[in-house]
Amino acid sequence: MENQQTNTALLVMDMQMGILGNFPDEKMEVVHKAAEAIAIAREKNIPVLFVRLGFQKGFPEIGPDNKMFWQLKNSVDDSILPRFMELHPELGVQEDDIIINKKRVNAFSGNELEMILQAKNTKHLVLSGVATSGIVLSTFCAAFDKDYQITVLSDACADRNEETHRVLMNNVFAERANVYSVEEWSRSLV
Repeated sequence: MENQQTNTALLVMDMQMGILGNFPDEKMEVVHKAAEAIAIAREKNIPVLFVRLGFQKGFPEIGPDNKMFWQLKNSVDDSILPRFMELHPELGVQEDDIIINKKRVNAFSGNELEMILQAKNTKHLVLSGVATSGIVLSTFCAAFDKDYQITVLSDACADRNEETHRVLMNNVFAERANVYSVEEWSRSLV
C-alpha cells in the first residue's frame, strides 16, 4: 500500500492580503493555524502549494458578466495589485514554494494546478483557506468530482459567517471527506 503522505499535497488558498483584509481581526487565527499546517507538511515532506487570486495588470481576465469579479475589477487599482496578491507573511512562504494564480473562485480555475498535482502523483488534497463558502467549497467540489481524496482542516479555514462555516464543515464536507483540526491532522500522519 502506498504511503498516504507521498501522494498528499497541502493547498493553502486565498491567504493573501487583499482577501484577508476583508476579515475581522478575530478571524485571523486562521493564518496561525494555516502556518501550523504548513510547518507540519514541511516536516512530513508533504508539498505545500499556495493558491491565490491573481490577475494581470488591467484585469483583462474579468468581464462584466461575472458580477463578483467585475466589482473587484472596479474597486482594486492596478497600483495596489501586488499588495492585493501578497501572501500573508506569517505563512512563511519560501523562495522555492509553488505559488499558483487562479482566475476565479475554485483553485483549479485558469491555471496549472491540476497539471502540477498530476506530475507529483497527488491523490489526496488537504485544504485550508478563506473563505470556507468560497474557495474551500468550490475547490472541494471540483476535487471531489476529480476523485481526489480530501481532508479539510476546519481551523485552518474561515468564513465571515460562522454558521456557514459550521454547516459546511459538519454537514457538507464531513459526509464526503475527512474534516480534521490541524492538530488532529498532525496526529493522523503517523
